Amino acid sequence: MIDVLVVDDDFMVSRIHRGFVERVPGFRVVGTAHTGQEALDAAAELHPDLVLLDLYLPDIFGLDVVTRLRTAGLDCDVLVISAARESDAVRGAVRHGVVNYLLKPFGFDDLRRRLEQYAAQRSGMYAAEVHNQADVDRVLARAASGRATAAALPKGLSTVTAGLVEGALRGTDETMSAAECAQKVGISRVSARRYLEHLHDTGKADVTLRYAVPGRPERRYRWVG
Repeated sequence: MIDVLVVDDDFMVSRIHRGFVERVPGFRVVGTAHTGQEALDAAAELHPDLVLLDLYLPDIFGLDVVTRLRTAGLDCDVLVISAARESDAVRGAVRHGVVNYLLKPFGFDDLRRRLEQYAAQRSGMYAAEVHNQADVDRVLARAASGRATAAALPKGLSTVTAGLVEGALRGTDETMSAAECAQKVGISRVSARRYLEHLHDTGKADVTLRYAVPGRPERRYRWVG
């Protein structure tokens, strides 16, 4: 059983996230917190395996909470759940070693998939016995596999950025161009186009062409799931 601490400043949102987690077999919520300090205190008391951490807390920025967890020697993983789409926040989360980054708002299946990926990665790493370099290489390979999305991303695409692009597309009721997606997520238009095309190739997005501007038609993407 994987113990989870849910951290969100909104009491209703934390209740919803708690309900999501408890629907996933193998996971249980051992506590909730609504500020950064509450999160630190709860982690020290409850020793969760995984912290579902919002970044926008009223007293301490979420990534600073991660730093303090590490400084305190608390051995827990962190999955960021946040509305923060800024590229600096995403890069910072990656540097802090978070296991995943899920954009709000999201549905149960979005979180379930990431929890299942985390459970598979954790199971593989804890079951491994390390005697030599080959064993180390196998552990690292399992970790990389666990971070992969259900539909493997093409070479050069990041799981975290893919989640941000998917969240941006899901969050609009209209179609979205690569340029609009790039501005919203904080990446280049070329990069946004690659991620959007991947969503199209895997059947998660439809593409239409807009001919209202001179030159080549503009490709517009719509989330279909």
